Amino acid sequence: MRQVAPVSIAGAPPGAPTAGKRSIAPSRSLVLKILSAAILFGAWEIAGRIPVSYAFPTFVESMAALFRLAADGTLWTAYAETLQPLVVGVTISALLGIAIGLWVGLSEFFDWLFSPIFIVMQAAPLAALIPLLVLAYGIGLTSKVLVVCIMAMPVIVLNTASAVRNTPESMKEMARAYLATDLTILLKIIIPAASPVIFAGLRLGISAGFIGAILAELKITPTGVGDIITFSRSIADYPTMYAAIFSIILLAVLFLNLLEWIEAVLFKGNQRGYVSD
Repeated sequence: MRQVAPVSIAGAPPGAPTAGKRSIAPSRSLVLKILSAAILFGAWEIAGRIPVSYAFPTFVESMAALFRLAADGTLWTAYAETLQPLVVGVTISALLGIAIGLWVGLSEFFDWLFSPIFIVMQAAPLAALIPLLVLAYGIGLTSKVLVVCIMAMPVIVLNTASAVRNTPESMKEMARAYLATDLTILLKIIIPAASPVIFAGLRLGISAGFIGAILAELKITPTGVGDIITFSRSIADYPTMYAAIFSIILLAVLFLNLLEWIEAVLFKGNQRGYVSD
């Protein structure tokens, strides 16, 4: 049987990635991230040395305070408190948010019923709702978890619903032509096609959840990292205050990178990348 040689596209060798499927090489991506961090921290150091404000320490001073907090165990004790509502709230928001988002995206009736609720939740000023949560649930773990959920869940639900609704109809029709069941279409067509937007919603939701966790500690009762921030501000120990803030940002970045890795593992057959470099 005669074999046909693979044909290149626009002069590209066979097997080479075409436009729309290229992505930045891992080594280059790491260099760009390091460069971005170096620029940011350098600007921080310069701004602290000018100084732009007496309450704005240098990057070096803040990192020294961070290492001091880690060395004496204060930071780890604080995170033992902060991570409880954060992990519980983010987990509930992710699981329930994706489930409700799929439900809303697949049903016009449930879209009409639930979408306005989550739009209002996303737009509502959370700081004004915290006293109501404290009045109803006290100052314990429940109130803090609810704050995290109110911050994180709306964006996850709305992004998931939007991604499901915008799945190309031609893909679903093709699956039906091959007698695929509704469950098969959901698992094999809709979720993989919607996964980039769903994971974008998860990243935004988790970021909002971190904000909610710290806001709860600042507004409900000063515990964990929020307590370090509040106490340091009260005694004008600004390097320690910025060190605590930096630590929560660093943890959020690690969480988001972990989520990006999970997305790559779950949907490694899908092309993710930039149209051009």
